[in-house]
Amino acid sequence: MITEIKYKKQICDIGKRIYDKGFVAANDGNISMRVSENEYLITPTGVSKGFMTPEMIVKVDGQGNVLEGTPPFRPTSEMKMHLRIYQERPDIQAVVHVHPPYATAFAIAGIPLDQAIMPESVVYLGTIPVAEYGTPSTNEIPDAIQKFVHHHQGVLLENHGALTWGKDLEHAYYLMESLEFTAKINWIAKQMNGDRELSKKHVQTLIELKTKMGINSQSPIGAESEEGFHAKKITPPLEQSLSEHDLNLIVEKVTKSVLEELKKLF
Repeated sequence: MITEIKYKKQICDIGKRIYDKGFVAANDGNISMRVSENEYLITPTGVSKGFMTPEMIVKVDGQGNVLEGTPPFRPTSEMKMHLRIYQERPDIQAVVHVHPPYATAFAIAGIPLDQAIMPESVVYLGTIPVAEYGTPSTNEIPDAIQKFVHHHQGVLLENHGALTWGKDLEHAYYLMESLEFTAKINWIAKQMNGDRELSKKHVQTLIELKTKMGINSQSPIGAESEEGFHAKKITPPLEQSLSEHDLNLIVEKVTKSVLEELKKLF
């Protein structure tokens, strides 16, 4: 019981961190932790993750039945997603689901985080695929993420958010931090048309390091690059164009400004 109280406090602490970082808004997001072979602590529905207290945390079994919980607190409506991960991966001890802005933007765009842009993301994060859209609280999302659970450390949920799982709650949370940071750096680099990927040679060296560290997840491939080049851009440049409406507005504003200046002269 003392251990479970400690775990509940840890969930509340992580909840405050994700709220303070802007990874969620209002009552968004959910967190869970395995406490025994068939028992899990999970965050309640309808409560801000930044203002949870230990007595709000609910305990459920592997079928989603409530074992312990103080009314009116009920387990998150996205509990099925968490339980599917635990069923597929007995080694996983915690799951974090939030809506971090940059990662969620990639999820909405349907773009996976699979570029070898930084050594840290290659080694510690690996590739983050996009799981097909599913209606929250149904089996559609668990079914969509199932094929990724064994070879990745997280996924982007199409038009929804991000999901990570780990060996403990701190690990699952830090993977989410890394995921969002990678998405942000990737986005900024894309705006500069400079999202260059490390060469396959460098990526292979990083994968060997990753293997020695015991990190088991799919990694980016890297870019084919000429001898002497460490990185290369392989994605097409961003194309930005103005619509006829936008052009007309610009012309109208410029014309108005010119006419106003002319009136001052005469």
